[in-house]
Order: sequence, then structure tokens, then C-alpha cells
Amino acid sequence: MTKYLFWCLPLFFSVMMHAQTLDLSYYLPQDINYDPEIPTPEQVVGHQVGAWHITHDRLSRYMEVLAERSPRMSIENRGTTYEGRPLLLLTVTAPENRNKLEQIKSERQKIVEGKSTTNLNDLPIVLYQGFSIHGNEPSGSNAALLYAYYLAAAQGPEIEKALSESVILLVPSFNPDGLQRFSTWANMHKSQNINPDPNDREYSEVWPGGRTNHYWFDLNRDWMPSQLPESQARIKTFHQWHPNVLTDHHEMGTNSTFFFQPGIPTRTHPLTPKLNQELTRAIGRYHAGALDKIGSLYYSEEDYDDFYYGKGSTFPDIHGGIGILFEQASSRGHAQESDNGVLTFPFTIRNQFTAALSTLEAGIALKNDLMTYQSDFYKDMRKNKGSDEVFLVQDAHDPSKMKAFLELLTRQKIDAFRLKQSVRIDGQSYVPEYAVAIPKDQAQSTLIEAMFERRTQFQDSLFYDISAWSLPLAFNLDHTSARLKDLGAKIGPEDIFTGSNVLSKSYAYVLEWEDYYSPKALNYLLENDVRVKVAMRPFGLNNQSFDYGSIMIPAHNQNKTPEEIHKIMKGLSRTHKVHGLSTGATRGMNLGSSDFKTLEPQNIALLVGPGINPYDAGEIWHLLDTRYDIKLTKLDVTEMGRKDLSRYTTIIMPATWGRGPDGNASKSLKNWIEQGGHLIAFRSAANWINNNELLALNLLSAEKTGQNASFEQQERYRGAQVIGGAIFQASVDRTHPINFGYKKNSVPLFRNTSIFLQPDANAASNPILYQKNPLLSGYISKENLKALSESSGFKTGRNGRGRVSYFTDNTNFRAFWYGTNKLMMNAIFFGDQM
Repeated sequence: MTKYLFWCLPLFFSVMMHAQTLDLSYYLPQDINYDPEIPTPEQVVGHQVGAWHITHDRLSRYMEVLAERSPRMSIENRGTTYEGRPLLLLTVTAPENRNKLEQIKSERQKIVEGKSTTNLNDLPIVLYQGFSIHGNEPSGSNAALLYAYYLAAAQGPEIEKALSESVILLVPSFNPDGLQRFSTWANMHKSQNINPDPNDREYSEVWPGGRTNHYWFDLNRDWMPSQLPESQARIKTFHQWHPNVLTDHHEMGTNSTFFFQPGIPTRTHPLTPKLNQELTRAIGRYHAGALDKIGSLYYSEEDYDDFYYGKGSTFPDIHGGIGILFEQASSRGHAQESDNGVLTFPFTIRNQFTAALSTLEAGIALKNDLMTYQSDFYKDMRKNKGSDEVFLVQDAHDPSKMKAFLELLTRQKIDAFRLKQSVRIDGQSYVPEYAVAIPKDQAQSTLIEAMFERRTQFQDSLFYDISAWSLPLAFNLDHTSARLKDLGAKIGPEDIFTGSNVLSKSYAYVLEWEDYYSPKALNYLLENDVRVKVAMRPFGLNNQSFDYGSIMIPAHNQNKTPEEIHKIMKGLSRTHKVHGLSTGATRGMNLGSSDFKTLEPQNIALLVGPGINPYDAGEIWHLLDTRYDIKLTKLDVTEMGRKDLSRYTTIIMPATWGRGPDGNASKSLKNWIEQGGHLIAFRSAANWINNNELLALNLLSAEKTGQNASFEQQERYRGAQVIGGAIFQASVDRTHPINFGYKKNSVPLFRNTSIFLQPDANAASNPILYQKNPLLSGYISKENLKALSESSGFKTGRNGRGRVSYFTDNTNFRAFWYGTNKLMMNAIFFGDQM
């Protein structure tokens, strides 16, 4: 111990001396002058860069001051986060370009459309440089302070030339809410005597940490789906400017160094042109040179990948641009011991700032190559010019889901059209009333191809993120490709009508359950003391048929008058499919049948806190709160032993990390279930369920091979057994309440777990069953595919007076997996009927 203390003393002394002497000369190039009229970060935010973690409010204020003072800068608030923070964008260029920005945008759009007659050399290059999309990777946003100051204050021929030949789109924080959350944590734990001991609480954030946005989403996975406000703002900017280079500044493990792309070559998506990687490599040489000058260690092409187009460093690769990921070893606070010595926060900031400068240098030096590459990329896209190939998508029963799909296409600047006449392909009819045609003959041809692709063959078996994301499968839409020469009018989300045309005062009302937002309407009725029933069998009246799960609302024998019930239902009919019935003498079963089951209001709690996967929890919170307007109690597992759980009808347990809830939390949950509660659990929670003997889950193990491989090969083998994210087909029993609202006998499921559930001997107890050959898209090893084949995706059973329901997979993945959200909602509202 004494030896350890003597070894640490120089480290503490070094850290303290560095903190006391820190000034801008540590970061900035010293061979140029800086305009004294431009305030330094310290003069505005009140501390030197790196002395404290910048809070988002001070970061924003500094950017506003720079925009006021500098003729090179303008600032734009493109929207707000869920917590109301601004999504700021600085546009930086030479003053002579400022009055031509709209013209520059227009010329760049013409490049995309193939209509440009301007010499490419006469246009500025566009660099989209964004920082800290993960809030607890703060060196990026702190470096943004320095980079913005440099762009505003640096003087001399070099910077003047760079700004005259470029437009820089500077996003100081991609994730304001996460940055604020983490900066508060780091600053509140800072000592006057900075302690690099990694055991200090400063370096161990409490759950859920600052990485994510308000609803605990990883914003760097949402570039293509664009479901969140932060993503929608940056996607809009992207499509306005069509940047040549987009950089994304991240952090990684403390014992690492600094990474820049390209990543591992074999893990690049096949749709990305080879020249893209060559240009990425050429830009990388500028990063290497800059980091050499300051003596920082770095590496490239040994980690990460360019496969999933939903990441910021990969999304530009399918738009004629170059996406670049930076990963800096993280101090996770103000200083921390590492394998490479004491890693200080200022050191991490300096590396990020250096990479921002080298990006600008590379952009100017390679301007002609980058501009030509982008122009040629869109010329290649126009090889489909005159092509009559289209993708068709359709959902005849769920207009709300179709509307959401068209909203996504619209954000990504993809045109869709109605059909002029019905077509029948592979036994499926696509009709003008419901079908949408998406031609490949448009600027976003390659993005469209990526969105629709179903790939099962891969050069590499390791993936940094998911290996499949086919959007028609995610939305559970009928889809195919076809050749059609004559299409109808262009269609957008505003053209999709989700309500009912006419609703007269009736004997009873029926709410169709097939629509995506039907759970929102049902919850509204239950919260407003309206008695509702769910149909356990199909029924009909005249020419109208109603399927399993239809919601019936009697006009009479309510706590409200028939007039009040009609007013409520008429209001709902504006946005939901509501029908009025004139009699209870319906075919199939009458409205008074015992196969109409009364539904009860639900009081729902979501388990959060240590041991719970925050991503999965956030997806559920976001779904219920923002889409279905359902109140949700976030119940911290560390507090459960002191809470009265009897008020909740349903508790949701997302995927767990480690053992999951234990001690008093486990006892409280088990007692609550036995007394009549309904636990809905997902993915890795299976182990907790089995350990607590709540539901008999017979888990299967995949066959193990590769034991005779070398050490290096075994590491790759283990990685190849990970199901990082692929899509599989499951058969569904439409008569079972868990599948109410689904019109087909199968559903695509997203899977990113290697948990396999043996089916029950009773076929009726397997309402969701993976098919014999289930793979639709993505990577899975042969061993895992064998284990998954004909396994179960859901199980439910009684425990005391209560119930436990378990899903092997995530039904709410990243907010864009619309197709399976209804499964969880069925578990919530129809649990008593299962």
C-alpha cells in the first residue's frame, strides 16, 4: 500500500499543476493571431475549457455570443429537445459567402438532382461537424467551444482561404439533454484536489447515465429511422445542405487511445462505394499527421464498422458524402488513471479539437476529390433514370402505421405515389386505396434500396451494431418490388385519413383494434369511465365484419348517458376507425354474448434503475408516454421494498443487466404477482423469472462448436455467436389475445438476444412460434439458427392470483419497430383474457 501511495503522489501533483496552469495555449495553434474582439470561451462561460464540464446552457450562450460578434457566423435554433433545450446549428463561412448561402444550397441540390451547370470548383465544400451525440462523451462538446472560437477568431491567409472555400455546419451538441445530465454529475463530484482514482464516484454515473437523450435513446442509432426530435432536426439540416463530410465525435473506454475511420474493411456495407473508403483513408492521413504533431496515440481500421446506415458515421456514405467516426479514450470525469498514464479531461478535449481542425484541413486539401465524388455518386444514382422499378408497400387495415411510414420517407426526401390501378404479385393484391409505390428512379435510390433490403449473406460475421433493419418488415407492411410505368399522384402523410367518415348515434359502437393508435383510444375510454368490452370471436353486421380484439362500447347501461357516449365516440372517430351499430343482433355472436369480455383500466409501472437495461426501458416509456398518452410510473428497483405495489395492475420488466432485481425488490414483486398483479417481462429477464420460480421457462442452448480453434479464432467464434440484431418470421395464433389486431398468420420479429424458449407441449400455449426457416434478414450463426427454429417467442401463465407474461424479444426496438408494438399493448390490456 505504501509503495502504491508513493507511485500515485506524482500523478496527483501532475494533475493539480496541469489544472492550475491550463490556458488556451495548451489547445490552440500558436503560429497565428486571434482577433481580440472575439471573446474567448472563458470570458463568456466563466471558466477555462477543461477546468469544468461545460453545461449546455453555457455552451449555447457562448455560441450565441460568437454569432453576434463574428461576421463569419450565423446561428439557428432548429427545434427543441424533449426537455426544451435548443438544437443549435452554427453556420460558419467567409463573410463574402454569407449572402449567398441560399444560392449555395440551391446549387448543391442541383448536384443531387443532376441539374447543376456550375463548375464544382466554384462551390464551397460543406463540412457537417457535430459533437457529443452521447451526452456522457463530453470531450466533443467541450472541444466545440475551442473550435467555434478558432473559426471566429483565427486570423491569417490559411483560415481565410479555408472559410472562403467551405461552409461549416457546426453542431456544438447533438444531445443537449444527455450533455446537461452528465455535466451535472461530473461537476457535482469534482474535488479541488482532482483524484484520478477510478474508484471515485465521479467516474461511475448513476443509472441511466448521460449517454442517452431524455427517453434514454441512443441518438446515434436514429439517423435513418429519425423517430426523435433531435434526429429530425439534424436530418433536415443534412438534406438541406448535402454535406461532403460529416464528423461524429465520440468517446470510448478509458484505457484506449484515439480512433478515426475507416473501420474494419470487411465490415463495410456493400452498398457503400469503394471510393468512399479510399477517401476516408485519405482524410485519415490528415488526422494522423495532426495527432503526430501533438504526440497523441491513435489507431484506425482495427475496430468499429461502416455497416448500419442509422449511425452518423455511416449515414452520409449512402448520400455521396464521407462519414467519419472519432473515438477518444474517455476520462469520464476530470482525470482518471489509465493504461496510458493519467488521462486528463483537457487532454481528451485537445485530441477532439485537433481532429476537428484536421477535418477542415483535409476538406480543403481534398475539396476537388470530395466534390467530384459526390457529383459522380448522384450521376450513378441516375442510372435508374427511366427505370420503371418500384417498391410497393401496403396495409389495408392500419392507416396510422402507413402514415408513420410515409412521415419517415418524407423526412428522408423520398417520394411516394399512389397506384392508378390494382396489381397482383405473388398472390398479394395491391390496391390504389391502400398501396403506395416508391420508385427507384429518384435521387435517394440507394437509400431506398438500403431501407428495403433483406440481406442474409455477409463477408464478416461480426457487427458493431445491428445487421438488419428492413423498414417494411419493421412496420409489418405487405411489400414487394414490381415494374410499373404509370403511377398516380404523389402521396404524403397528410393524405392518409385515419378516422371514420360518419358516425350516427347508435345502439353500440365498435373501435377497430387493427389500427396502430387503437390502444390510445382504448385507454382514453377507460380513463373516462366508459365501459368497454373486447371481442374474443369475430362478429359482424350487414356488410361489416369485425375481427378478434374489436372493442365494443355499449351506448346504454353506462355511467354516462347515451348522448355523452355518442359525443365521446364521435370525437374519437375523427382520428380512429369507429363504427356505429344499430342492433345487438349481430352475426357470429350477439353483442350480449359472454365472449365479449369487460376490460378494466390499467395502472402501469415500469421497472427502472440498476440491473435494468435503460435502452429497453426508455423505449417503453417513450411509447406509452408520447404515442399512446398513457400515464406510467417509473418504479426504481432500489425503492420497491418500500413502495405499495397494490395500486398497479401491470408492472413491466424490461431486459435486465446482470441478475436483475434482488432482495426486497424480488420479494415485493413475487408477493404482488401472487395477489393478482400482471408482470410483463422481456428478453434477459427470463433468467430472473426462472430463478424466482414465477413461470416455468424451459430455455434452450445452442450447439457449441469451435473448441479446437486457436485463441484468436475462438475470440472471433464467440463474437460470431452474438445475434446483434436480425429479423425473423414467427407464426401467430390470431385467436389468442396476445395477437389481437394482427390480420396475417405471421409477423416479423426483431431479435438481438440468444435466448431460446422451448415451446409448450400444448400448441394453444404457443401463440407466437418461430417458423422452421425463420431468417428474413440479417446475420445469425448456424448453431443459433438451429436453436431458434420452431422455438417459442412468448409464454404466459398464472402465478397465484396473478400472471406472468414473457417475450423472448424486444417488441419496441428503437421506436421504429412499429410492427410489434401492439403485442405489448395486447399483453397490457388483455392480460386477464389470456
